[in-house]
Amino acid sequence: MALNEPVLRWSARAHSIAEIETELARIWAKQDLTTEMEGAPARHIAARTSVMNLVVIARRPEIAERGAATIQALTGRHPSRTIVVQSADPDGPSWLDARIEAHCVLPREDAPETCAETIHLTAGGEAGRHLSAIVTPLIVHDLPVTVWWPGEPPFTSRAAYDLLSGADRLVVDGSTWNGDGLERMREMAGLLDVTRLAISDFALIRQSRWREAIASVFDDPDFLPYLGSLRRIAVTYATHDETGAPGSTNIVKPIYHVAWLASRLGMSVVKPLAIVAERPAASRSKPAPGGRPMVSRGMAATLSQGRGEVAVVLRPVVSPMPAGTTLRVELLAERRGSELRADVTAEAEAVHVRVWQDGVEAFERRFLAARRGEVDLLAEAIETGRREDIATVSLRAAAKLVGGPIPPAGARPVS
Repeated sequence: MALNEPVLRWSARAHSIAEIETELARIWAKQDLTTEMEGAPARHIAARTSVMNLVVIARRPEIAERGAATIQALTGRHPSRTIVVQSADPDGPSWLDARIEAHCVLPREDAPETCAETIHLTAGGEAGRHLSAIVTPLIVHDLPVTVWWPGEPPFTSRAAYDLLSGADRLVVDGSTWNGDGLERMREMAGLLDVTRLAISDFALIRQSRWREAIASVFDDPDFLPYLGSLRRIAVTYATHDETGAPGSTNIVKPIYHVAWLASRLGMSVVKPLAIVAERPAASRSKPAPGGRPMVSRGMAATLSQGRGEVAVVLRPVVSPMPAGTTLRVELLAERRGSELRADVTAEAEAVHVRVWQDGVEAFERRFLAARRGEVDLLAEAIETGRREDIATVSLRAAAKLVGGPIPPAGARPVS
């Protein structure tokens, strides 16, 4: 058995909640955990270890498979009871099919295996429409509950609210939502006021390297005073839509850049984001810097910082990068007749920062900071305890920027 490599130790099938509970009770009694070490028989006693419940809502089989693979990679780091839920044929008769598995890892040769259960559950008909009713009996009730919801969470549905109101953390990836993602972002922000949920969004977690690079600009004592005199925040993002139609590209990531800055600097929204009137066709075809054609004028908002106003611009540019990817963050500050301009870009393994003061380049820096994959993103999300300040205030600021949160249907504020 390879160290830290998940191995399937148990598998069974069930067709009801009661059968699943029976298999979970039997799961360790039937295993043969005898292994060989250096050619001699040895026995590693499996430690049934769970530090949390992880519920994955996967509406499509391919999402379920990808989620299960990601979780298996975390077995040694964050063993959990995992429930992967799929729904099928919502209008047919009620039915349930489950596969119960135990995966184990050997952290080191002189240690026992660490094992955790995964329940792959597919529900049809009435059962598939009541997620909380099938998940709640299967969780370990003394442990926290994290719901990972890849895809499109229907936040305003009663089924989603019932499930999430009993959870401790919600993990999503807002950058994968359909359209521009803004309505769903507003709905998700509404959950903060009516549940105890801590919310982790991969779209925001990925931006930590951007945040560190932007903050580094103002580490210089000479530049720190400009932080209270921002006049413009511009975010350029990738699009594949030549027409620049509103709502055609997910802009959750660009929104988070602005929301983080606004929340950190105590800015308030004067005018929420709105679509900027399109340019004439001849002007629209004019190339943008770098030879990429500008497809629309994007969206604009106005923030206030003290007595000054801050213009916000989200600008789409045709690019081969994934749609919605941030290409550039530009900051412009003016103080006592002096101007500071910062330009931040990123690539797979690094982030670049350039700063000009009064038109003269002050410095250029390159930070080594690789993009993170789904395994690392999920690990960071579930390692975070209670509500994280950056995530909470950034989401609230993002909701205000796009027009305010929408509470889930039928939800009541928590006391």
